[in-house]
Amino acid sequence: MKKITLQQRRILLLLHILFAAIMFGVQVAFIILALTASVTDDAAMLRSCYTIMHLLADSSVRASTIGTALTGIALSVLTSWGLFRYYWVIAKEVLTLLAIGIGFIGLYEWTLRGLDDNGSLTVHHTWLMIGIALQTISIIIMYILSVWKPGGKRKTPAL
Repeated sequence: MKKITLQQRRILLLLHILFAAIMFGVQVAFIILALTASVTDDAAMLRSCYTIMHLLADSSVRASTIGTALTGIALSVLTSWGLFRYYWVIAKEVLTLLAIGIGFIGLYEWTLRGLDDNGSLTVHHTWLMIGIALQTISIIIMYILSVWKPGGKRKTPAL
């Protein structure tokens, strides 16, 4: 497969970084909203937090996750990194699948159920907090892997 030019690689990398930054920014918003929902006694505030989190889960989480995944795959396939050539790339792929599962299914469903619950949010809120924590940790680990690139190259030839 033909590799891309340096200029094309830079544009693709810029898009990948922007999508990843949006992903991280949304996670920070989720943390703030979930913590606010945890400590409020105001039903309107609680409903507002869950409404905003659900809106973010349905829009920004999905868009940034898809954008990050697609640009990451393109960078792997169209550059010398490859999809399975380096351990850190494989780890990022696994973490991306986790992020997709948590983001697309978990955050969306837990916030939706929280909105439908009319006050009894303890079970859904616990799962939401666990999902937010896992999502945040996986994003931070992906950033770390991108910077330090640990593990080196695999011994077997791959894509």
